[in-house]
Amino acid sequence: MKSKLVVPLSLAAAVAGLFFSQVEMVSSQLATTTVAQDPGVRGGAAGAGGAIAGLSKTETAFFTASRATFQEVDAVAGGLGPRMNLDQCSGCHAQPAVGGTSPFVNPQVAFASKDGGTDFVPSFIAANGPVREARFVLNPDGTSDGGVHDLFTITGRTGATGCTLAQPDFATQLANNNVIFRIPTPVFGAGLIEQIPDSVILANQASTASQRGSLGIQGRPNFDVTGRTITGVTNNNGNDGTIARFGWKAQNKSLLLFSGEAYNVEQGITNELFQTERDETPTCQFATTPNDFTHTDAVKPLDAISDIEKFAFFMRFLAAPTPSPDTPGGATSIANGKSLFSSIGCALCHTPTLNTGNTTVAALRNQPVNLFSDVLVHDMGVGLADGVSQGQAGPREFRSAPLWGLGQRIFFLHDGRTSDLLQAIQAHSSTGSEANSVIGNFNRLSESKKQDLLNFLRSL
Repeated sequence: MKSKLVVPLSLAAAVAGLFFSQVEMVSSQLATTTVAQDPGVRGGAAGAGGAIAGLSKTETAFFTASRATFQEVDAVAGGLGPRMNLDQCSGCHAQPAVGGTSPFVNPQVAFASKDGGTDFVPSFIAANGPVREARFVLNPDGTSDGGVHDLFTITGRTGATGCTLAQPDFATQLANNNVIFRIPTPVFGAGLIEQIPDSVILANQASTASQRGSLGIQGRPNFDVTGRTITGVTNNNGNDGTIARFGWKAQNKSLLLFSGEAYNVEQGITNELFQTERDETPTCQFATTPNDFTHTDAVKPLDAISDIEKFAFFMRFLAAPTPSPDTPGGATSIANGKSLFSSIGCALCHTPTLNTGNTTVAALRNQPVNLFSDVLVHDMGVGLADGVSQGQAGPREFRSAPLWGLGQRIFFLHDGRTSDLLQAIQAHSSTGSEANSVIGNFNRLSESKKQDLLNFLRSL
């Protein structure tokens, strides 16, 4: 009886051994499988912040002087406030160099009490978080708002004696889900973007219409060309009908307009484009309006032009960011990621290259613009919707954000909700988003291919 059990028991032991061996092998394979992850903010040289190559001696002088003005700190005596989000342009546009976006340390925290300020720091502002502006979606009567409600006031600050202003009631508005945020957009290479002809944007839109349609990248019908409806939509300037291109919803037409609006909205400084104070409380006016203006009595041209014109010159002559050929992940991984970026459909909205036209500035004339954007606005679904309309861009629509310089950005998406590039990619997918099919393609990639694509994006 005992001898009959020897073979079955031996066989059972062998099978069990084989089973546990296979389990260990699978466990070992799982343990060594690398899950794709964001390589993080690329280190090394900034590769940005300098002048575009080919400027004349005079243009270089304008750039240098304008960059200094972009970095100036404004005070109450010069027109700061009465309400504002910060006191200098370069405080918001700092990473990885002047002209960029939110830095690692948010200057808004220290600014709340600067020069005797009595403001509190709103709950959505953190020292290690993004620079933010706040907008209210609706007015108290239920009508659309969408405007910027500045975080801080000049109350208590040097030069503001007698001014008493209350900050907006952010706590109540947050409880009512009535606040949305925006972070600064980088302005590297902005002069190149400004000089892309409308015809180039529309031709690119037309050339990829069938590919977009197959992936559900539809947008709203916008133009009819020889009986063919082109999908996607531009945000057009209300007066001349040309394509606007700056801002999260491509709401601003030109760099000068962008400068004038930001100076008034973000720093409270009136100028020749926006001459009226946003808060006209009589006891809080300490400078004549407009605060910034053309100095017609100046002897030198650089002393005559206004700050907003200098801001526009600085951004117009600011070079595009320089990508890395091998960091992160190595040149082969980056090349693979670049190929995948196109093959899965990312490039249909984030167009790698457009071209400038025959512009006055030789350094900007007939140049490739490697911005990775089609400059169109797209429906990004309920997940990214902010409830705010600007121009023809609706509550769920955003401009395809230019991706050049992405490798050194800290915060992503219009509100800076994440610092993880992988999370930012996944956030593009939600009910109604034009990006759903493309994100589905991304999710079906192997982990190694996902990593290649992430490495490519961080190389930009």
